[in-house]
Amino acid sequence: MFKMEAIQSWVAEHKLKAIGAIWVSGIGASLAYSRARTPLKPSLRLIHARMHAQALTLVVLSGAAAYHYYEKHEADRQKEN
Repeated sequence: MFKMEAIQSWVAEHKLKAIGAIWVSGIGASLAYSRARTPLKPSLRLIHARMHAQALTLVVLSGAAAYHYYEKHEADRQKEN
């Protein structure tokens, strides 16, 4: 079983790969969901899947930025003490 520290260190070293993997999985999940639930043409499914994946990517990037700010703030705080 993976430890959370191992996952965090891998993501820290491979940020772009992690974000790309999330984007691809978002596209796949959205395509699978829309194929099962809605009677849209394939071109519209792809457009909607891309929009959902972009929104997911923005959320992940925002979270990464907040985490980076938190890490930096904590490191600066520890240097002061």
